[in-house]
Amino acid sequence: MNKDVIYIDVEDDITAIIGKVKDSKEKIVALVPPKRIGILQSAVNLRLLQRAASQHDKHLVLISNNSALTALAAAAKVPVAKNLQSKPELAEISALSVDDDDDIIDGSQLPVGELARIADKSALGAAALSSPELEAIKENAAEERPRATPPLAGQALKKPKAKVPNFNKFRKRMIFAIGGGVLLIGFLVWAIFFAPSATVIITARTTDSSANAKVSLADAAATSMSAGTLKTTTQQIPKSSTVDVTPTGSKQVGTKATGSMTVTRTSISSTPISVPVGTTFTSNDNHVFASTQAATLGGTTIGPNGVVQDSATISVQASDVGEDYNLSARSYQSSVSGISAQGSDMAGGTSKTITVVTNDDVQKAVAQLAQQNTDDIKKQLAAKFNDTFIVLDQTFKTDTGKPQVTPGVDQEVPAGSKASLTTTVTYSLTAVAKADVSHYLDDYFSQQIQGLGDRRVYDNGASKVTFTNVAASTTGYTVNLVATAKIGPKIDDQNVKDSAKGKRFGDIQSSIESIQGVDNVDVKFWPFWVSTAPNDTKKINVQFNLNES
Repeated sequence: MNKDVIYIDVEDDITAIIGKVKDSKEKIVALVPPKRIGILQSAVNLRLLQRAASQHDKHLVLISNNSALTALAAAAKVPVAKNLQSKPELAEISALSVDDDDDIIDGSQLPVGELARIADKSALGAAALSSPELEAIKENAAEERPRATPPLAGQALKKPKAKVPNFNKFRKRMIFAIGGGVLLIGFLVWAIFFAPSATVIITARTTDSSANAKVSLADAAATSMSAGTLKTTTQQIPKSSTVDVTPTGSKQVGTKATGSMTVTRTSISSTPISVPVGTTFTSNDNHVFASTQAATLGGTTIGPNGVVQDSATISVQASDVGEDYNLSARSYQSSVSGISAQGSDMAGGTSKTITVVTNDDVQKAVAQLAQQNTDDIKKQLAAKFNDTFIVLDQTFKTDTGKPQVTPGVDQEVPAGSKASLTTTVTYSLTAVAKADVSHYLDDYFSQQIQGLGDRRVYDNGASKVTFTNVAASTTGYTVNLVATAKIGPKIDDQNVKDSAKGKRFGDIQSSIESIQGVDNVDVKFWPFWVSTAPNDTKKINVQFNLNES
């Protein structure tokens, strides 16, 4: 058996020594007192020490050769060993000296307590020497090797290092303990007052009721079942597009020949003759020139040589382009009567054939724009609506603005090149809000079951509504709205909650299944340790499963 050696400091009091004995992990504890035995000079302290050791199943041995201490130890039944290697023994108590005088002390008159025990030294010694604890200590001393070397005579004992409490560790443990306590309290509050909830799931029989209504859709309209209108939202994306235009037209272009025309009055009259701008002069080969200058010929006069006629020379221009009008001087037939016309050499007429854009070319280009792939545009428009809308694909349309053609219609397009057509195309897509559809259907089916107090619309069919026969109108579109509603027995949610609060599963089930039209009732409690519906109806949910007919 191992033993624990405890060196007692002169400053240790009996409480500290008892504490060290208690803290020892060995059954045999050897106490090594200092030279000045101090606190152990009291038999009472030794008994306290021995009793404490016995209560904690320890066997005490005093390591000392101090005779006084040995005697006190014997009285307290504490074995003593001279050193750590010697066997512990219970010291004998010196017998009281008895003289032969008359003042013999009657044993019955001896004081009780310590002196009585000292007087009975033989009995105490025998008892102590025969005690099982002493036998165990002796046996242990004989078997074990010493673990510490006792101090030599006059050598100071090594003082054990005083244990300094670790306050940081203590503080951490305190923090963890407090935190754990707070979490535990919080969990209990949550588990008892906030977590419990119940969901009552009712399966009810329903019948179908269909709606097929013609509805007008318009952005400016308000949703109204009575008016048969649904408000819509239209998204637009304007996009500028350019396509090439292949010109197919041609025409002659060039310059017109010019010259002068001398007009002479031929009719005899005193009345002047006016030759306005635009007066035409036609040659014998049908080349026509027109005056670009006006003239007035005066009346006929009589001169020395007879009749005198007035004349004037005016500028003329060919009626068409081309070299054919570059004519030599010759006479012309005037569109003004009473005059003759003599033209000068005409010059400057040129001509060539050019390629031009025609109106047909423009129409073909616009049709080409309309045939462009618009799938990406349609996706972009649909992305402008969130999940709260129902997009009507049939309302996708394109509006083409006034096209701009370069070069313009009837304008020359250089050889080897093409004209271009640019226009702005506005793409649009219309959708209707699901909330508006649901509102419309609520009103529609409420009207259908009007007067049937025991019926209720469980599903108005808005989630599966369809729009057919979409057609454009002056304000938007007209459509056929088709939906199927689920109508069943009237069960009020709040009544269900009120009847379920504070009840267990079976009670809830029996109270609700008695309602006509209810096929099945199930109750889900949460968390798992909850078995009763909360008393707060806000923590009770009601779900309906439709057992469709």
